[in-house]
Amino acid sequence: MVSSQEKTAMSTPRPSSQKKTPASGSQNKTQRSIMGFFKKSNDSPSPAPPENISAQKTPASALSKGGFRPRVSSTLTPQPSSDYPEPSSPIQMDERAEKGKNKENGLHTPGLSSDVEANHSSSEVAGVATGSPSRKAKKTINYAESDDDSSDAIEPIVNNARKGRAVKRRRVSLEDSDDEFGLDDATQAAMLADDMDDFIAPDDSDEDAIRPQKRKRQQPAKQKSKASPPRSSPPPLVKEEDEAEEDVVMAGTSTAQQWTYDPENLEPLNPRPAATAVVKKDVNKVSKAKPSASEPEKRYPWLANIQDADRNPPGHPDYNPSTVYIPPQAWNDFSPFEKQYWEIKYKFWDSVVFFKKGKFYELYENDATIGHQLFDLKLTDRVNMRMVGVPEASLDMWASQFVAKGYKVARVDQMESALAKEMRERDDKATVKKGKENKVIRRELAAVLTAATLVDPGMLQNEMSTYCMAIKEIDRDNRPAFGIAFVDCATAQFQLCEFTDDVDLTKFETLIAQMRPGELLLEKSCLSAKAMRILKNNTAPMTRWEYLKPNKEFWSAEIAVREIDSAKYFKSPTEDDIQAWPPVLREAREQELVMSAFGALLYYLRTLKIESELVSLGNFEWYDPIRQATNLVLDGQSLINLEIFANTFDGSTDGTLFSMLNRCVTPFGKRLLRQWVCHPLADAKAINARLDAVDSLNADPNTMDNFTSSLTKLPDLERLISRIHAGRCKAQDFLKVLEGFEQIEYTMSLLKQVGEGEGVIGQLVSAMPDLLALLEKWKSSFDRDIARNEGILVPAPGVEDDFDGSQEAVDGCLADLQQLLKRARKELGTTSVEFRDNGKEIYQLEVPKKIKVPSSWDQMSATAKVTRYYTPELRKLVRALQEAQETHGQIVREVAGRFYKRFSEDYSDWLAAIKIVAQLDCLISLAKASSSLGHPSCRPIFSESKRTVVEFEELRHPCMLNSVDNFIPNDIKLGGNTPNIDLLTGANAAGKSTILRMTCIAVILAQIGCHLPCTSATLTPINRIMSRLGANDNIFAAQSTFFVELSETQKILSEATPRSLVILDELGRGTSSYDGVAVAQAVLHDIASRVGCVGFFATHYRSLAKEFETHPEVQNKRMAIQVDEGDKNITFLYKLEDGVAEGSFGMHCAAMCGIPDKVIRNAEVAAEKWEHTSRLGERMEIKKEEGGVYVPLGVQSDVAWILREGLEGVGERGLEVLLRGIEGL
Repeated sequence: MVSSQEKTAMSTPRPSSQKKTPASGSQNKTQRSIMGFFKKSNDSPSPAPPENISAQKTPASALSKGGFRPRVSSTLTPQPSSDYPEPSSPIQMDERAEKGKNKENGLHTPGLSSDVEANHSSSEVAGVATGSPSRKAKKTINYAESDDDSSDAIEPIVNNARKGRAVKRRRVSLEDSDDEFGLDDATQAAMLADDMDDFIAPDDSDEDAIRPQKRKRQQPAKQKSKASPPRSSPPPLVKEEDEAEEDVVMAGTSTAQQWTYDPENLEPLNPRPAATAVVKKDVNKVSKAKPSASEPEKRYPWLANIQDADRNPPGHPDYNPSTVYIPPQAWNDFSPFEKQYWEIKYKFWDSVVFFKKGKFYELYENDATIGHQLFDLKLTDRVNMRMVGVPEASLDMWASQFVAKGYKVARVDQMESALAKEMRERDDKATVKKGKENKVIRRELAAVLTAATLVDPGMLQNEMSTYCMAIKEIDRDNRPAFGIAFVDCATAQFQLCEFTDDVDLTKFETLIAQMRPGELLLEKSCLSAKAMRILKNNTAPMTRWEYLKPNKEFWSAEIAVREIDSAKYFKSPTEDDIQAWPPVLREAREQELVMSAFGALLYYLRTLKIESELVSLGNFEWYDPIRQATNLVLDGQSLINLEIFANTFDGSTDGTLFSMLNRCVTPFGKRLLRQWVCHPLADAKAINARLDAVDSLNADPNTMDNFTSSLTKLPDLERLISRIHAGRCKAQDFLKVLEGFEQIEYTMSLLKQVGEGEGVIGQLVSAMPDLLALLEKWKSSFDRDIARNEGILVPAPGVEDDFDGSQEAVDGCLADLQQLLKRARKELGTTSVEFRDNGKEIYQLEVPKKIKVPSSWDQMSATAKVTRYYTPELRKLVRALQEAQETHGQIVREVAGRFYKRFSEDYSDWLAAIKIVAQLDCLISLAKASSSLGHPSCRPIFSESKRTVVEFEELRHPCMLNSVDNFIPNDIKLGGNTPNIDLLTGANAAGKSTILRMTCIAVILAQIGCHLPCTSATLTPINRIMSRLGANDNIFAAQSTFFVELSETQKILSEATPRSLVILDELGRGTSSYDGVAVAQAVLHDIASRVGCVGFFATHYRSLAKEFETHPEVQNKRMAIQVDEGDKNITFLYKLEDGVAEGSFGMHCAAMCGIPDKVIRNAEVAAEKWEHTSRLGERMEIKKEEGGVYVPLGVQSDVAWILREGLEGVGERGLEVLLRGIEGL
């Protein structure tokens, strides 16, 4: 006779995912509530086992007719139990487990008589004894996981005995699992939507564990005997080390076939036999601490003293933080799952590794601690490792949050499903290794994510480009030389440059300020201190700095070329592969520095697993940070001082020139406009052509409105086509790309009707590729509705033969199932039989209770009215269907890859169309910005005169039009018929800096191709704007305020030309008055006499006005004010006028700011006594009144240089200005 233990394991119910209330008639006075359950004492003894009562044989007819009534036991009366939360972790089946219940209805299982046992002996699994249960010693903990998420999907209850031994059921509580990580309701819903039991994945193979079924009826509890005390609290969530596991040998058919469910009577047919073995704990053993309660160093001693893979400790010059050393003995001690994990983690020690397990991504050990501390993810255990996890559906959100905190994120994916693994092993048994290693599902590193290398559109938070930049620096003839390569990974756009810089690294600083890289790749110990300071000053705090070892990681040019050739990124079918290289990269092959920089970039992208998809696109361009030949140069300091992209108040875009101009409706248009702002045009013909396009668009607002409305919701096609080339694109995104290009084709057809001609717009329309022909082959290539709704690319019939074949196989399996259903209905004589899916157990035959079924049918589940079965034939058909669907799924992925590859064959045409649309979008943005300036506004006129001129009448600050209602306009006249330099004096806060910035912004705006907020504007194209504004120090670079002033001034003196616009504000204020006046006077004389540029020189040194009042290239200007000496109050008029300010009125400003009167009076006495510059001016006046002529120091200096070195001492322009200055005296 089958022992009671065997029956216990055989009929252990699976937890219900949906609680159901027992029939009201079955309730009695002794039913406990949940609160009552938890109020019971936990130290009560376990209930005594019931007496052994012999079983009765159940007639087969009773199963179908329901006429059998069980004999009631006076000592064991069942009643519904209160539902207490079941733990989410697998629990030990000890004396508290409910024993011997029917899988579906929870009734007690009777003992089988000997003849029943004999009748069912044929259904037992070979090799399994039917006597007493066998026991094994306690099993060692291992990490082997289930290789079949649905291994019990089509097996009957009797198959607890399959594969040679019984298996312990694992319970999973959905309620507890929902809260496993403290997630919100939306995430919990996503977790419950599919296979919640996939989260707590068994750590052994599926031979050791069977997943719990879902959506079963609530089980009524056993009636306790009179002597039995209340049941103790639920078992602990985590299995302790000292809990022994037992393997029970099972025999016989499903117990579900032996009973009829009667909702009105929940009493058992027979009481349980008394011979119930109880597994006892060894109370003397000490429980092993949970991994989450101890530090990783306690379980992995080699983490106590971390070393990199080369055994270098932290702090060593060659220490590599991305690797960690694991001793050889530790590898031997790892379980298969641990080994799989650490084989990846030890190479990415500085990355947070998201490890795919079923429907979840899990983080282990130190990564789990980070997730717990940063985001309060619930810390739990994966046997020997601490763990937190997030649902697969929310991976992008969680990964983005880790990346935003500055972490690298490594994603490890399952490369096969459990069913695919089983099919692979079956088809290729010769290559399958025996042992535990083979039980681990194959996983591989899929990608490594950093803030500057994100490629997935779902994770990109900004429409603007983010660059990863590699920098190579050497000394070339005592001058710094740079090779730089950088990439926008989202668009796969590579840009290269190599140049020899000046001692101040002007080009280098300009490039860094323009690009603002998000990640830097630097050759370890090979970058100069000055370059490092520039990088620190011009990059954001969250910028990642990666130091690569020379040659090994930061490849030389030779290694880079060899790696590109060996990787076969570019292939030529007829010629040498070098001919297939992009032209820019082929040119760079001969330039050592830039090729080495690209080699470092290639190495790094390869470690991130994205280099192939980016490089193979061949999207390479040369980049010139200072395009002196064709563009207005805005160096890095000017971009900051003029607040082009970020204001100096809070670093945001409020009030910046770019935010004023940016009216683009497409993401790629916005990125192009940023480049236009970085590099305004310097050729009058090109500027006028762009202005003509702006005027034509404003003259035809309907065309502009049609374009805007048509392309407003266009996706980021530039980024998406790079994802399509990489084969990492969702079907919905692929469909969006096609529909986006169809919308572009329609919009361009409208523009052709009105925009064709010789202008910029006409040229762009004519250059548009023939999208109609490119899109024709995609109109009917796949089912768009399925792609949109289900995310699957289903090709049209005849397009993909293998897809059609696999689809036919799936359809054939479905047809066979329908035929089986028809035969079943005919055999049973009823049409009530139908298929029903129950969790992963699909296509069960659902039969009403009253219908008798053949004995060969295996019951799988049941309700009060129906029973569900698998027949031997049905089981084979379901298996065939699952395998056909798995094969079909693989083919679907392959078909999608073919579609993407076919689409990428026309990548150059798609990209050309995107760039044309981006240019049109920028032109429309300029047109909208021009029309929003209000009145007055005008189109700037560009002069080709030899002498530089910048003239604006009634100019307002373009960026303040929306924030200031009554902005006071001013006339600006520099060069032409007037002196080149305005020497600007005025009181504090009178508006001098606003005048300076306003003039520069107006010039930039005009040369971008936009109208200006003034009544008239005439200027010659400016080739460079250089600025020295404000008083800033740089503590981190060990630079004082005066040091910063002079560094910026030196650049101006060395690089400004007669076509440059220069603004200097309060030069010399960072040192003593004596030194400050001397520096300011010398610099002003040099730029006015030798350089010959136009611009402003704002100062509080009134003596400079006297010094330069006769200089032919300097005119005195001041900001108008009204002063009330009695109240020490100043009224600022913000009007630029001729003359010299009466003073700076610093004491008046002090009074207005609330400085005490006593302090102000003392300051006035000191100023009158010690003000050096005022006394210098007084001495000049005195000499003039005596009839003498004051010769400015600049004139004296120029004469001395001429006498010493001749014409070379001052140059031709200096001599001309000197002669005019002497004439003025």
